[in-house]
Amino acid sequence: MGMRAYTVNIIGLSNTIYHFEFEVENDFFSQYGTGLITEGSLKAMVTLDKRETFIDATFSITGWVKLICDRSLDPFDYPVSAKKKLVFKYGDSDQELSDEIIMIHRDIDSLELGHYIFEFIVLEVPIKKLHPRFREEEEDDTTEGKIIYSSKTSSDDNDNGEDIDPRWEILKKLK
Repeated sequence: MGMRAYTVNIIGLSNTIYHFEFEVENDFFSQYGTGLITEGSLKAMVTLDKRETFIDATFSITGWVKLICDRSLDPFDYPVSAKKKLVFKYGDSDQELSDEIIMIHRDIDSLELGHYIFEFIVLEVPIKKLHPRFREEEEDDTTEGKIIYSSKTSSDDNDNGEDIDPRWEILKKLK
């Protein structure tokens, strides 16, 4: 399956709503990927609402990707469920106006959606990839052992007559 498999012909489409379904398998990640994800099985449902001056696109992606645990280096399946929106606005050039608005040349005949599908999948992958068997442990770790910072120094609490280094005593007088 080449990159053309994720391309939608838009020239000649009337102004209405269109539904497309794409299978995202391992070969997809070898085409678009950077090595972060190499395996997975997902379905990408794309709805294109074609209008006179823009195309409103909704991406619904569900399935799983294989990740490598940062702690144990064991592979595991990570569930992915994403719903994203993009607006393809017709203009004089191709450029990204914002994260959600992409200007496309008004004479363009097709949209290559694979790149966007890949980006939306990668955005769902957590920064810290933990095998499910470590997740409970990780949640327990976050409730204990927090470091609490205070502007109070240990010398501020030293009102019980203990000796204070004379250099600190001089500095305390400056307050």
